[in-house]
Amino acid sequence: MPCRATDELGFVPLSKAGAELLFEVISPRYERGSIIIPSNLPFDDRTEVFGSERLTGALHDRLTHHVHILEMTGESFRLRQSRKDKR
Repeated sequence: MPCRATDELGFVPLSKAGAELLFEVISPRYERGSIIIPSNLPFDDRTEVFGSERLTGALHDRLTHHVHILEMTGESFRLRQSRKDKR
């Protein structure tokens, strides 16, 4: 199955329906395929994005089981590229 990616989870809070739909996408893929979800938000702050502690817990349960978390540091690639393009 192809890998799906979002641009930035948590940049904009999800509506209740949006959070539930995201769960409906992630849940069937649990233990069946890869999911890449980039986010600048720590796990503790994601309840604000999903709007429900219960839904956030269910999503984290599925997303963090068999997980590889890659923590990136440094300058933004997009910012660096835009600076380079202006030269």
